[in-house]
Amino acid sequence: MYRSIVVGTDGSATAGEAVRQAAELARLTGAGLHLVCAYGSAHATSSLAMSGGAMAGVAVDTVGLEDDLISHANDILDRAVPADVLKGIEVTRHARGGTASDVLIDVAEEEKADVIVVGNRGMTGAKRFILGSVPNRVAHSAPCNVLIVHTT
Repeated sequence: MYRSIVVGTDGSATAGEAVRQAAELARLTGAGLHLVCAYGSAHATSSLAMSGGAMAGVAVDTVGLEDDLISHANDILDRAVPADVLKGIEVTRHARGGTASDVLIDVAEEEKADVIVVGNRGMTGAKRFILGSVPNRVAHSAPCNVLIVHTT
């Protein structure tokens, strides 16, 4: 049924539960699993630092910062799920700059994913109407099915 599954993580316990369930779905269906970690761009971080306030005029090493962001995202992906859970599953890791929802959707489009797995964290309360949430944005913009798992 599924050949390609995309799931995101930020290293949190709730994201870990979504990854665990996506891995189990991949195992049951024989699908490949795409683990995704989005990180903020160094350009946006440096622009914020130089836009005024106490940090105005501070030079920011965006190349070094970008490398640090990528390294941190890759560390999160490496720790996303224990190796025994991934045994027998083809896993591809994607560390990308951008917002979590945009990166998940981009990877799903590129990999022709059958389903994106996201946790339900952020789906409740007034905050979802003002700021939106990753599950809401993905559910409304995904190029494929979306599985929202209960992680809280």
